Amino acid sequence: MASTNNCFVEAESRWDLKTLYSDLAAVKGKPLTPVEKLHLRGLLCGYSPAEIAEKLRKNPKGVETDLCATIYKYVKAFVGKGIEKIENWRNIAEWLEDAGYKTKPPAKLPLQNGLSENSKVNVTNISFENNQITIDVFLQITVPLPSELPIQNLDINDNNGN
Repeated sequence: MASTNNCFVEAESRWDLKTLYSDLAAVKGKPLTPVEKLHLRGLLCGYSPAEIAEKLRKNPKGVETDLCATIYKYVKAFVGKGIEKIENWRNIAEWLEDAGYKTKPPAKLPLQNGLSENSKVNVTNISFENNQITIDVFLQITVPLPSELPIQNLDINDNNGN
């Protein structure tokens, strides 16, 4: 079987897994198993049950059966959809996103050529104490604004036309 430690890790950057695991464990009555967490992360990454099975080198029918008996049941109970039929495995991620478990991606500045030559990194102090090293750093980053950004929206000293 494939190593499962590195499977579906991208879910960690997009979902509040700690809270989600805890809330689903409350519905289940005990903590989720490592396999349940793995299958849930697969769904949250957008993989179908068949694709999850393929990545994990498992039987697709077995993964589907496991999901129906565990994750689907817990999520349906948690989001108040207990009597609804799951039409599609994508419902799970949609319901959990609607419930607020999806995190916002970090804002990204377009850095085509890295940092400008005006950026500075200076080590200001290095100290050793109690088997620890402390490095103080002064960091100044200069990032050019994208040319398509309207400059008038950036006027900090705007006095309402005065």
